[in-house]
Amino acid sequence: MYFSILLKKAMPDCEINIYERNKADDSFGFGVVFSDETLSEFLTRDPQSYDLIRTKFAYWDELDVARDGEKVRITGNGFCGCSRKTLLQLLQQRCREEGVNLHFEANVDDLAQFADSDIIVAADGINSGIRDKFAVDFGTKTEMKSNRFVWMGSTRPLDAFTYFFRTTPYGAFVAHSYQYEEGMSTWIFETTDETWQKAGFSVTDEEDTIARLLDIFKEELDGHGLISNRSHWRQFPAITNDTWHKDNIVLLGDAKATAHYSIGSGTKLAMECAIALADSVIKHKTDTKAVFANYEKLRRNRVEMIQHAANVSLDWFEHMDRHIQHPFMQFAFSVMTRAKKVTFENLALRDPSFPQKVQAEFNTATGKQPNTSPAFTPFTLRGMTVENRIVLSPMEQYSANDGLVSDWHLMHYGSRATGGVGLILTEATAISPTGRITLGCPAIYSKEQIVAWKRITDFIHQNTTSKIGIQLGHSGRKGAVQFPWQEANSPVENAWELISASPIPFNSKMVTPKEMNLADMDSITDEFVQAAKNADIAGFDMIELQVHHGFLLASFLSPLTNIRKDEFGGNIENRLKFPIRVFKAMREVFPQDKPMSVRISASDWAEGGITEEEVIIIAKAFKDAGADIINVSTGLTVENQKPAVGRMWQTPFSDMVRNEVHVPTITAGYIQDIDQINTILLNGRADLVALGKTLLLDTSFVRNAQAYEQFNADNLDSIGIPKQYMSAASHHYPYKGGERKAMEGMKKALKPITHKK
Repeated sequence: MYFSILLKKAMPDCEINIYERNKADDSFGFGVVFSDETLSEFLTRDPQSYDLIRTKFAYWDELDVARDGEKVRITGNGFCGCSRKTLLQLLQQRCREEGVNLHFEANVDDLAQFADSDIIVAADGINSGIRDKFAVDFGTKTEMKSNRFVWMGSTRPLDAFTYFFRTTPYGAFVAHSYQYEEGMSTWIFETTDETWQKAGFSVTDEEDTIARLLDIFKEELDGHGLISNRSHWRQFPAITNDTWHKDNIVLLGDAKATAHYSIGSGTKLAMECAIALADSVIKHKTDTKAVFANYEKLRRNRVEMIQHAANVSLDWFEHMDRHIQHPFMQFAFSVMTRAKKVTFENLALRDPSFPQKVQAEFNTATGKQPNTSPAFTPFTLRGMTVENRIVLSPMEQYSANDGLVSDWHLMHYGSRATGGVGLILTEATAISPTGRITLGCPAIYSKEQIVAWKRITDFIHQNTTSKIGIQLGHSGRKGAVQFPWQEANSPVENAWELISASPIPFNSKMVTPKEMNLADMDSITDEFVQAAKNADIAGFDMIELQVHHGFLLASFLSPLTNIRKDEFGGNIENRLKFPIRVFKAMREVFPQDKPMSVRISASDWAEGGITEEEVIIIAKAFKDAGADIINVSTGLTVENQKPAVGRMWQTPFSDMVRNEVHVPTITAGYIQDIDQINTILLNGRADLVALGKTLLLDTSFVRNAQAYEQFNADNLDSIGIPKQYMSAASHHYPYKGGERKAMEGMKKALKPITHKK
């Protein structure tokens, strides 16, 4: 209807007919939600529709997060709720005013009757019959998500959008609730499938569902009842289409793409796409190819971005039990930042009081001042304390000669240390000549290599407050390859024999590795043990064991690289045996006051790869074996991987390991600024945050971030700046502080206007 209104206004001579299978006043739902941003779009496109909606909506600027009686309010959000039925009636009124023909109780089974139409818009919802009829042409994909939800109404008045969380003997439940008109509010109840099953709900028994939910949420409903409207428990279908058109048919609304209700974007998405489709028809008239191409050009990227954000939000709710264990303010912060778009700084611009509460709670545990930036709080592992939570991720330099580190490495690691990085993790360091990835990889199997490394660790310890750990590894089937700036993942001339868990080459250019036997395992274990001893002699504060990215030890863990039939293959417990043996042997010889980390791949990003359940078993096994922290990475196990890369893209895996295994974690992956780091830490998704490419070209990232945060501005001598650079601090802090104020001012100026009545 909104598409028709816009098109008819712009092209009065066109004939538009809308066929609706239901009655004019049928509505299966209660309320819809729009943001200030969306309302502004409505105002510019059709002021009449905007004015009608605005007279009927319930507006709120506040959002509440409540859990088992505790509650916190976050202001500055700017949303409105409107009755779904009222919205339909208002749009029907506008259609009639503009001359759009409305046909109700007119189900369309056969499109042949519209053969002479220029464009057929299929906006027939999630269960679109038109889309399903041509599913192959559209490339329709539907993924049923696991959580159960039921949509209800209540007379309980609400003055804010509220997430009500309840813990029960069965698991956690949440009610997404908001008032959409006077005396009426929407309540969407959600829980995991496991909790739903344990609680004994049934799909269609509405009376039983109401009785059970009234009992669980009796305090939140405050004596008010629940209203059903075909309120059956459902699972959310995430729908995508490779193309949105076929011949003269074009998809719109939920028929085209669904976005989970937890970010309130379903109706918003549909109406914004209606705007784009109308614009495309106005521009290209009856040239349907041009119309549809322009429509997809305008909207596909945006739709996919919103769907991704919705799926990230949905994933958070699918793991409520993982998050609900956190202290209350941290939990509330996790709710607010679950989809990654909202961050610590973003919230501070909306409502400074809430982030301050979250930060104060975090710092109560760290023993720092309430307003201390989380990134600049210390963290202790055994006898090692890092001064801040920022880590230099292992980034290969390919600049060693016969395994010897050089002046390049002294400069590389030394500059990041003087730049204030809390913990440096070296690039993968080989335990033997045949354990190198390339001919330029460092090693630590000879006396000369130990001495060369000690030159670097001594410099760091004598001139900075940074700690340095060494990542020890063996390349396995991914060894003896050329430098990446030559022919990546291609073997060098005269390559040595490769070994792996199973005889599976990494790619078609690589040789087939030898399947390791017991003698090989004994030899490799001895080499790792000696490397651990050498690392201590070289002055390293910590060891990280390389069990990720498909290298030797990792090749035992993934079912894509381990097809053994003996005691080291098959189930995950068997596949773990050799990596755990190596780790335990190293832990025995490395000083007990020095910590050890393990870096794992928590996903292979390929069909048939490692599962979440197996990752949990792996992390728990290393924790039980003495690992102090798990560095959670993903991928690079197989060449045909398809990772879902984006900002902070690996943090959900760190979150999973940290909060299900209850072990400290390091996270990495497209983390680019101090705001993201603080958001991750306050969320409880990781304990340390590793930066790779971000630190490659910005050795002063930490110093810039400290100045941006005004960390210890009244005591600059305390932040570990080398005395040679100290004179610059008094100039740098005001400069970065001014930059931040200017940026925040610009963000406030760009905030959508309020539409509060």
